Amino acid sequence: MKRVTLVLLFLVAVAAPLFGSSSIYPRKLDDSQAVYLTPDRFPVHADGKADDSAAIQQAIDRVQETTGQGILFIPSGRYRLTRTLFVWPGVRLIGYGPTRPVFVLADNTPGFQTGPAYMVFFAGFRPGTLSPQFKKLMMGRFPNGHPPSTPGTVPPTFVPDANPGTFYSALSNIDFEVGEGDSGAVCVRFHSAQHTFLTHMDFHLGSALAALYDVGNESEDLHFYGGQYGIITGRPSPGWQFTLIDSSFDGQQNAAIKEHEAGLTLIHDAFSNVPKVIDIEAGHSDELWAKGLRLQNIRGPAITISQENNANTEINLEGVVCNRVPVFVRFRQSGRQELSKGEIYEVRLFSHGLTMPHLGAQSTIATNYVASDLTAMPSPLLPAIRSLPPEDSWVNLKSLGAKGDGKTDDTAVIQKAVDENRVVYIPSGDYIVSNTITLRPDTVLIGLHPSATQFDILDSTPAFQGPGSPKPLLEAPQGGNNLVTGIGLYGGGINDRVVGALWMAGKDSLMDDVRFLGGHGTYFPDHNLVNPYNNDHSADPDIQRRWDAQYPSLWITNGGGGTFADIWTPDTFAQAGLYISDTTTPGHVYQLSSEHHVRNEVKLDRVSNWELFAVQTEEERGESGFALPLEIDRSHNVTIANYFGYRVISSYQPFPYAVRVSDSSDIRFRNVHVYSNSKVPFDNSVFDQTYRVQVRPLEFASLDITGSAPEHSQPSVVPVIVGGAEPTKLATGFFNISGAAVDGVGNLYFVDAHWQRIYQWSAERREAAIVRDTPLEPVNLAFDKAGDMIVTSYARKGVVYWFRPGTPEYDVHFLKPEQATSRPGMTAFVASDYWTLDAETINSIAEEKKYQYVSPDHTIFIPAGENFVSGELAWGTKTGDVITSYGLERAVPGQTVYVTSAYQQKTYRAMVDPDGTLSNLKLFAEQGGTSVAQDGNGNIYIADGQVLVYNKSGKQIGTIDVPERPIDLVLGGNNGATLFILTHHSLFSIDVYNKD
Repeated sequence: MKRVTLVLLFLVAVAAPLFGSSSIYPRKLDDSQAVYLTPDRFPVHADGKADDSAAIQQAIDRVQETTGQGILFIPSGRYRLTRTLFVWPGVRLIGYGPTRPVFVLADNTPGFQTGPAYMVFFAGFRPGTLSPQFKKLMMGRFPNGHPPSTPGTVPPTFVPDANPGTFYSALSNIDFEVGEGDSGAVCVRFHSAQHTFLTHMDFHLGSALAALYDVGNESEDLHFYGGQYGIITGRPSPGWQFTLIDSSFDGQQNAAIKEHEAGLTLIHDAFSNVPKVIDIEAGHSDELWAKGLRLQNIRGPAITISQENNANTEINLEGVVCNRVPVFVRFRQSGRQELSKGEIYEVRLFSHGLTMPHLGAQSTIATNYVASDLTAMPSPLLPAIRSLPPEDSWVNLKSLGAKGDGKTDDTAVIQKAVDENRVVYIPSGDYIVSNTITLRPDTVLIGLHPSATQFDILDSTPAFQGPGSPKPLLEAPQGGNNLVTGIGLYGGGINDRVVGALWMAGKDSLMDDVRFLGGHGTYFPDHNLVNPYNNDHSADPDIQRRWDAQYPSLWITNGGGGTFADIWTPDTFAQAGLYISDTTTPGHVYQLSSEHHVRNEVKLDRVSNWELFAVQTEEERGESGFALPLEIDRSHNVTIANYFGYRVISSYQPFPYAVRVSDSSDIRFRNVHVYSNSKVPFDNSVFDQTYRVQVRPLEFASLDITGSAPEHSQPSVVPVIVGGAEPTKLATGFFNISGAAVDGVGNLYFVDAHWQRIYQWSAERREAAIVRDTPLEPVNLAFDKAGDMIVTSYARKGVVYWFRPGTPEYDVHFLKPEQATSRPGMTAFVASDYWTLDAETINSIAEEKKYQYVSPDHTIFIPAGENFVSGELAWGTKTGDVITSYGLERAVPGQTVYVTSAYQQKTYRAMVDPDGTLSNLKLFAEQGGTSVAQDGNGNIYIADGQVLVYNKSGKQIGTIDVPERPIDLVLGGNNGATLFILTHHSLFSIDVYNKD
């Protein structure tokens, strides 16, 4: 009997990869707009032997050619691949049938021996489909207009990688199987953005390098067996988090996950029989948040942490149960370890990174490990994402008479379908709605593509006209057990009363894969892509479609709760993307992107018992200059983890904080990442309005707001400050100042770039006097020995001009770029700060700059790259470091200079070569900022939240507290003994000791 049981178990284990796992969609789903991979339409075999690559690619192409975006349904079968399949943006591959279809890579398939070599590749666009203008722009980046082959494609060919604009693509209910001798194989390259996902997939990896490489957005119910790695990934293409839910890893040779800067968010995942669970690569950081993990038989350290002393390393885990896990954490640099608490134990919490135990506390890098032994492994947690109801209970909306043609009013049909059926399946289509769709307490709505399956309110629909009380497009009733997935909700642009979804359903309800349409990435019901801007990005092209004129897109209120996963809500017309109010019902948010709103991205008011994990906000230049991303009022018992708050590169409007908290308690922040590659990142990450406390660090691992009055730490004694003085405010009221420089006698000059003004601080008159007010777009300043001011400009291509202060405004001269060469006896002026200082950027800094701008007296020069001279753009913004930096600093050939990065949180020491090139960069401090300055005693000042002071050996010796966030530092005055501190709006100074 025992032998028979073993045989049966063996057959089950073999059958899973042979026939595919149990299918989520056991029956064919009827969708007239979808494409079906069946032998009557495509030359497909599905026998696991004949090559089906060409047939599958032909079917994917058909979706792109017919509907632009949509679904390819793939029936049960084994599909042998011999080359890379390309999934075009907006195309979803979904398996169906009694077993999942399996994509098979046979033993020793040519091209898959050296990796990464991709079986499926999420693409940024399909070559040959670009407009002539866009094609010219894209192809112009390559020599002779011929792009090289994309690494990892088999056979080698050019297809652009998925990118921050790649939306909606997905794979679901499809398994993968890799044979022996394919050690370079990767099942899926998944470097994509919002509303892309992988769900319900098993990966039988055999000899494969990995199942997933360079991941993006969110995935659910993935199971990884064998292979060298389950996932290898770096930073997702938009820079957001990657969230993995209800998944498992078993038997990987090297590690389950090898990663860096992935914003890795793990919810209810299991790991077994691997040497490592998460290996953060050497020299890299990550914001890692995990909750509810199960670890069994982990031979090496479960988690390896790198850059343990860098503020970008933010690690928090809660509720991790371990069985035979001898080393829970190992720190790569120091070798320090956190060991097991018994054969079976629970890690209630592990935290490492920049920590503030309460408001007002000094931030320090700290580790907190709380674990206890258990007598037995607890039962597995329930899945975070509940299952769909059985498919035989689904009723097709179009079979009930709905048209979904973008013209016919389908309101009555939809409401009747909801009233008479528990589960309504919604095929692709644009369903026009003219009144609220009210769900029953048990209603389930199922779509499979939230851009191709939309409920749309047309502009000026009478029932939604205002001003008036909120009126939802979709309403989930109080206490309901509702499930809504895979649809888009669009309230139009001229419907003032609309709420996308008013959600009052209970704790077990679910909203997953839902898009609140409007703004970027939205298609009108006529299938044309929405242009969200007029010609200067100050409004919608239709002036009647007013930004910030509607109620929130997703409003959870009146006791509403439940789980909300993979939500994208960038509707500029809405008051907020997510608004939670008046509820104590537990709620969970996993991977939500709320972007481009005028006032708030996310707001909580009178909320308790919620957790928001992997929430990402983004503010655009046109609409969001004054937006407060996250507001928490009158709320309690809320956890915010792996929050990413970003302002786009073209932003110019300063804003004081990313998060505001008022009259709230027991608010737990874990892993906060607030950043911008513009010159106006937020001044503070968090502001507690009740106690008027600013939290300056933009990167931190842990902060608890208890609701009690803050305990302020005593300021540190800074030995470089004369007489223990404090910074003096010299002038204020500026829009955004930086670009400072001092002349030969120590007089300070600086720029307010928004108003195109250059100022001089007059110590005698105690005022900031305008010295130039001309439309030449000044950015950064430098002085030659003759007293000429050299100005790098944002205007046109490679503009650098000079004038002598005190001369008439019409007296201005322009420098031409010269070929770079060694310039003995001259001093270079170089950027002091960089957006990133990773390995790749350091190499580019060390590369010779092709051009130089030489001052009229031939005593200084400014090295410049091709990007500045040619006016190269990134997302519409110029990229040369002589204008993207907060200022230029003197760099004397043969001497040391310091460069810093606020994003990378690193400062480097470098040597200056005779041509102004920086070489031999060495890490000076695990601390970065927006500006760095050096005094005559060799002390280094770094602007990051406050002014951090280091001695020449790289040890921090003090902090200069400034009432506003410092962004630019320069030493001037008599003998260079005055440290001038520029904030966005004010100018400060403080006297320091200086041997010169």
